[in-house]
Amino acid sequence: MDKEFYLENPCKASSLPFWKTNLVKIPDNMKVLLENDLQSIGVRGYFDERFFKLIHRMNDIEKPVLDNRYEMVCCEVSEYAKHIAGCYSDIGISTEALLDYQTHTVYDENLWIAVTEHGQNTIIASGIAEVDTGIKEGILEWIQVSPEYRGKGLGIFIVRELLWRMKDKADFVMVSGKVDNPTNPRDLYKACGFCGEEIWHVMRK
Repeated sequence: MDKEFYLENPCKASSLPFWKTNLVKIPDNMKVLLENDLQSIGVRGYFDERFFKLIHRMNDIEKPVLDNRYEMVCCEVSEYAKHIAGCYSDIGISTEALLDYQTHTVYDENLWIAVTEHGQNTIIASGIAEVDTGIKEGILEWIQVSPEYRGKGLGIFIVRELLWRMKDKADFVMVSGKVDNPTNPRDLYKACGFCGEEIWHVMRK
């Protein structure tokens, strides 16, 4: 995909971040379509999952303040994988797959963050982001809060802290996720300043 075409409207140009667009080959049993295209083409016989894609233009970025009940900590990749698995009933990622993230050209060790309660060892919120320095695109990859700690502002803190850390590296930041996720992450991202939503349909036979 042409870089200039992507930069004109990153939400609409591709369902993926730019660095992945020319690397990922869509299998023959799958179609990836914008909602408007789906309505005009019509696709039957496919299992349909809807995904949103949002953009943050990096305006009015401020350093967030973490509630003094919590602290940011360093942890092993295996602990990130364990935390992610505990936050979702339908998705997860292995330690090996997360280690592979660290081989990507967009990897930035400063964009892996984890939060615990003071004096505790268990991660209760975590986030992983990446930056494509070639086009100055930031990408939120994994943002999650343990179920028992939701509604306490930790998700907003994770997102805003990652935006703060990317403010001198990225001109814009993208995020995507399942539309029908019961935790409704779209509201979280919109509360943090993301906008320009496009809906993508991932169709599988």
